[in-house]
Amino acid sequence: MNVSSTSDIKITLWRTWALTVTHEACEYTEQKFNAEKTGGDPVIPSANLDTDLVMACDRLVDRLIKAYKNPIQMPIDIARYSKLISPKDTGHNEEREEKLLERCPPGHEGTKLVEIPATILDVSGAIIAWYLPDALTDATQKEIWTASDLLAPMLEQSVKVDGNWRTNQRWFKPSSEDDVLTPGCINVSPAWFQQGHENQLDPQVSASLKGALSEKILKAIARPAAIATAALRVMHPEQYWAGLRAFGSLGEKAESKELPKMSETLQYWASVFNSLSVISNRQTPNHRDHLSIPECFDILTSVGNYSNARMSMPSLQLEFSAMVMKGLVDCRPLLRNDGASCMEGLVNCRPLYCLIALWMAAELVGRMIGRS
Repeated sequence: MNVSSTSDIKITLWRTWALTVTHEACEYTEQKFNAEKTGGDPVIPSANLDTDLVMACDRLVDRLIKAYKNPIQMPIDIARYSKLISPKDTGHNEEREEKLLERCPPGHEGTKLVEIPATILDVSGAIIAWYLPDALTDATQKEIWTASDLLAPMLEQSVKVDGNWRTNQRWFKPSSEDDVLTPGCINVSPAWFQQGHENQLDPQVSASLKGALSEKILKAIARPAAIATAALRVMHPEQYWAGLRAFGSLGEKAESKELPKMSETLQYWASVFNSLSVISNRQTPNHRDHLSIPECFDILTSVGNYSNARMSMPSLQLEFSAMVMKGLVDCRPLLRNDGASCMEGLVNCRPLYCLIALWMAAELVGRMIGRS
């Protein structure tokens, strides 16, 4: 399948890939968003999209339009802010963060709560975050739950007695017989640069997709992957097309270098993001993903049986309501956040069940938008 980007670059995708269906869903989502934004004619979805996926795209467009019409402008200059951030700024040093806040103040006193769909703009009018509560249909949520069940053994094994905060057991809600979710944090990727080997030429399929259940896992996350990607198509078209180019090149490399596991995995991978972090029942300290790509958006989706929780962005002195449940938050990874913690320890937050899927653009996509 040949597709063309806005720069007339031809991208080749295999017709059997799940990503080809995602691309058609993205085309429909973008066209419908533009039509509703401008009052254009109704958009007819492709016959290749099933009813559940079309309904999921329609729900997404409704929330995108509402967010687009509710801009919240901040005095922060995101370009200047990004230049102040160094690789050492992990977000854990409170003294350093206070100094950054003084140099790039958010423009309001105290913390502001956001409870309805919104876009967050910097001083130049650039959108630096989208907030889309209740953006996921029931069908999409059920598939996320199904995927979590398949991933349960790996989630359980991921929790460590020591190590960094991402997998340290002190940050997870302890398991009990009544739990419907297994605490843990794992990465899922068809093209993963292993930690400490980011400069290697050839990425590898993540360990989480090398087992007997890999095909079932990929099929279970296909619709959630498509919805996250469709959101990106509207929010950051350049990153979307960079992702497509990256996967087109990756498919050719897997064939030419005879990498059967990667070729097999790419058949079912349905996102232009090349990395998915699955986070279950974990509280997250304020942090900044300094190894991510400043020019790109990450997309966080959250589902679960919880209320009164907040996602905090101290860099902007903003908090997003727990109604992010069943929704999406897109933001620049250089913004400090608490990763939508939804456990005890936050304001009025109870020990509840929460599953977070964080879609990330890692080095594979970064190389396609000019990062060496």
